[in-house]
Amino acid sequence: MMKQKRKKEVSDREREERLVAEYFEHDKEGQPIYMAVKGVVFDVTSGKEFYGKGAPYNALVGKDSTRGVAKMSLDPEDLTHDTTGLTEEELKSLDDIFNDVYKAKYPIVGYTSQRILNEDGSPNQNFKPEDQPHFSIRDEF
Repeated sequence: MMKQKRKKEVSDREREERLVAEYFEHDKEGQPIYMAVKGVVFDVTSGKEFYGKGAPYNALVGKDSTRGVAKMSLDPEDLTHDTTGLTEEELKSLDDIFNDVYKAKYPIVGYTSQRILNEDGSPNQNFKPEDQPHFSIRDEF
């Protein structure tokens, strides 16, 4: 008799982290270092001194850390895509950092599920790739 396993419910945050983080092991030498802000996944490998293992901003890696970037916080509860309750100043800071640091400095390699899927996991019909920050298709994709 086979035991039936309960299907574990996966939260949006867990699914998002899995999509970003399980693609690679960012603490292994030679692997890319990815992080997401506002649902856009960036390859921050060129900033290894900031985002690599043991580096000051390593906590931001492997997940959508939008709230942490907006609040300039590395607290675990802020390392999420959720922007609920952010002040106007924090939202402005987020936009400035997103545009002036991440989009200007790091290649875009994809998008998180939060950006392209509905809460039920179905495709977001309003997601239009042509309206998104663009990334170059690379050999590994």
